[in-house]
Amino acid sequence: MNSSSVTATAEAADKLAFSKPAVEDGAAMWELVNNSTLDQNSVYKYIMMSEFFAETCVVAKENDKLVGFVTAFIPPERQDVVFVWQIGVSSDQRGKGVASRLLQELVSRDACRDVRFVEATVTPSNDASQSLFRGLAQKYNTGCHVEELFPEELFPTDDHEGELSFRIGPIEK
Repeated sequence: MNSSSVTATAEAADKLAFSKPAVEDGAAMWELVNNSTLDQNSVYKYIMMSEFFAETCVVAKENDKLVGFVTAFIPPERQDVVFVWQIGVSSDQRGKGVASRLLQELVSRDACRDVRFVEATVTPSNDASQSLFRGLAQKYNTGCHVEELFPEELFPTDDHEGELSFRIGPIEK
């Protein structure tokens, strides 16, 4: 990537607005997923996450159009963890650092002030997500522990890989 490409990418990313999702964003989140290779969830999931977990979810918008999101929650029994359920970035925004910025926005939220670990599950073939979470560990100069969590035998259909657990931290803010 040459310096003009880097500058153009940075300028495009600066035009994005990051915020908590509103319930009205749920349909746009679902549409983004529906037009990608991400695991499909019901539109209800995105509306529900926007209503009940807005403090730990982030949307990225360009000119009021949703172009990325992260859905996450803090498990009740582990207040020092934020679990990232799903990250979606529209195809025209990929490669611009949007997913990284979504995660950084999430970690910097007041709701995550006691969070020291970011956790997620990632399929073995999802190189982009694996790179994203390893990059988050590098950004915070911390560890990234990966292990098998849900073997593919747990899934009732043949079209779902097992899931690896990624644990990034401890994060010092």
